[in-house]
Amino acid sequence: MPAVRLLALALALAALPGTGMARTPQANPLPVPAHGVVGVADAQLTPDFWIARAKAPDALLLARAAIDARNARLLREDTSMHDLSALPATLARAQVTGWITDLASPPTRALWDEAGQPVAKATLDAIVANRALDAVPASQPTRFGMAVHRASLRAFPTALRVFNSDDDADIDRFQESALFPGDAVVIAHASGDGKWLFVVSPRYAAWVEADVIAAGSRDAVLGYGQRAPYRVITGAKPRTVFTREEPRLSELQLDMGTRVPLAQAAADQPVNGQHPYTAWTLELPVRNADGGLAFAPALLPRIEDSRADYLPLTRANLIRQAFKFLGERYGWGHAYNARDCSGFVSDVYRSMGVQLPRNTSAQAVSPVFARTHFEAGDTRETRMAAVRALEVGDLIYIPGHVMMYIGDIDGMPYVIHDTNGGTVLGADGKPHSLRLNGVSVTPLLPLRFGKDHDYVDRITNIVKVAAAQ
Repeated sequence: MPAVRLLALALALAALPGTGMARTPQANPLPVPAHGVVGVADAQLTPDFWIARAKAPDALLLARAAIDARNARLLREDTSMHDLSALPATLARAQVTGWITDLASPPTRALWDEAGQPVAKATLDAIVANRALDAVPASQPTRFGMAVHRASLRAFPTALRVFNSDDDADIDRFQESALFPGDAVVIAHASGDGKWLFVVSPRYAAWVEADVIAAGSRDAVLGYGQRAPYRVITGAKPRTVFTREEPRLSELQLDMGTRVPLAQAAADQPVNGQHPYTAWTLELPVRNADGGLAFAPALLPRIEDSRADYLPLTRANLIRQAFKFLGERYGWGHAYNARDCSGFVSDVYRSMGVQLPRNTSAQAVSPVFARTHFEAGDTRETRMAAVRALEVGDLIYIPGHVMMYIGDIDGMPYVIHDTNGGTVLGADGKPHSLRLNGVSVTPLLPLRFGKDHDYVDRITNIVKVAAAQ
């Protein structure tokens, strides 16, 4: 059945009472454009459309002091976070092995590689053994380091991508998250082959390739993020200019929300062979040949999106920042040089100085944010009342997924989210994926969670990040 008829039928069924499906507030089904994504016209794919509909779009929702105070609370009170400055001068073996084993258990089910071939048990056993847990000393000095470019955080010390089935080459089960240039870490352990380090960052503890991390003193590592003046990256992923003089910093990607100090450089002298007056001269970390940390200047063109401070936390800025990722491919665990659903909302809020836990499971229940929790037995009316009370920037959690509310049209709530699917009911009464696989704008109510429930039925939490608690 053509997509237009399939979706129109699904929505018509959803409007009927007594079907057990989502009820749309509209009398008639939403329009279905030629692209097949229900209720989304081209005009709705621009931030200005939603900003114009927002209530008080430029009102400041939280002041900088309140955001800083809550970020500090997040480090203290949220068990998914790691306050590196509070770690002891020495790390005990139990602490280090606990971090490593809590991250991932040895695989017990069949896995496939990118070619669709089964991964041999001997291969998996060797990967697990490469963690070298027996080599963790009884105690060790707490060592600090810094990421020098964007890099994957992995469940095990391997670059092998593995999947749950032979027809899935997207959701790599060893992919966890990412580090960005300037991210501070504690270096807790090295793999048996020496090619990987187990590191603890403020938001995640996992394995990363060793040549991405430069080892430095505690003061140098923790002080970098406090230096001023600085620039905050507000574009999706701008790059420094090309330089043959300092290839380590040539066309280096800086993702949204990254804070980088300015270098102390003469305004009238070349930087890496180029006059700096058309750019910002950043001071970025580099890794020396001995693995040690150093810093070097690099130019960020003024035409790239950056600011002298974090963006004000307003509804308009939340919408603008979210739409800068529109159309970016979904990347599980920040794969594909992209991000997943929780990484997407984290990076948007990070550009306004707001820190969030890394994963949806932690974001949805963090003790420092105002939230509404739903139990399985809560009524449809209770859930819909909360949906009708949504404000721009609120985060909606269902199992394994998060969406950001951006407004409504005639009572229909709309969200922007980074999704690897997006499902509606077909004429056969079965779920059919829209195959969105990227940052997308969709109405909330037509989306299905399996055959018998829509997303509203499965909301677990609504988090009001922009509200004071």
